[in-house]
Amino acid sequence: MTVYTPTAVRRGGARATVRRGAPLACAVTLILVQIAYPLTSGGGRDRVTVAVVLLSAGTALAHATATRGIRYAAAFLVIVSGLGLAAEIVGTATGLPFGCYEYAVDRLGPALSGVPLVVPLAWTGGLYPVWVVAGLLAPRAASRIGLLAVGAVGWDLFLDPQMVADGQWTWCDTGSGLPGLAAIPVTNYLGWCTVALLMGALLTLLDRAVPASAGLDNPSNPSAGLDTTVSDSGSVAVPVAVFLWTWLGSALAHAVFLGLPVSACYGGIGLAILGLPMLRHLWFSRLRPEPPG
Repeated sequence: MTVYTPTAVRRGGARATVRRGAPLACAVTLILVQIAYPLTSGGGRDRVTVAVVLLSAGTALAHATATRGIRYAAAFLVIVSGLGLAAEIVGTATGLPFGCYEYAVDRLGPALSGVPLVVPLAWTGGLYPVWVVAGLLAPRAASRIGLLAVGAVGWDLFLDPQMVADGQWTWCDTGSGLPGLAAIPVTNYLGWCTVALLMGALLTLLDRAVPASAGLDNPSNPSAGLDTTVSDSGSVAVPVAVFLWTWLGSALAHAVFLGLPVSACYGGIGLAILGLPMLRHLWFSRLRPEPPG
């Protein structure tokens, strides 16, 4: 029988507080840095872009660690960034699955096979909040995987036009895109959907393999994680807030500050497929009476 002393309980409580605070601190910093993006240009904008990627990935991994443990966070990173890097390397070399494209040289830091190493981290930072929101909306694995793919494409309807306009990458085929976004071929979104579906399948296996409390040490209640279920809206406040900021903040930035009204519409509609049901879910969760204590 394990006995927890008051000192151990206090230390455990302090660690839990740090774990809870780290995702919020990362998210607030992320939003502040993203606000600076339209105010910069040239090399300064490149540095802001890298900072945004690092902070988005850091926010995702900090929250995953706080709510599911370090093993889960590490595995999430390996799955999403690993597959993202593999898809990007294959994509730039063969044109599959996204279409023919290439990255600008020496703008986003070190690269591997022509792919900047921050790019796979962008997959982790961008898809983590989508995965969490999909879990709020879809209890069934297949539905959650499908929503992840929809959300990934919705996010890329913001990301690709913004980065192409900034010259971070260019496409070989610049005439077969969506109306108003001809410079980005439709094959790109099909590729995003395909890769996201594969990621979702592997993340579903991860969720089953690593229980919610794995890796968390709370001496006062060692069997309880900070996040016992993805349906607990309060425990996922940070990724939900990041999702909302990505959706609504990006729509505003594209429409008003970046001169990209078409992608503001496409991205806004794409993420609304998850965003509107999520807002409805949060509203009814707020109205639901607390269970008797």
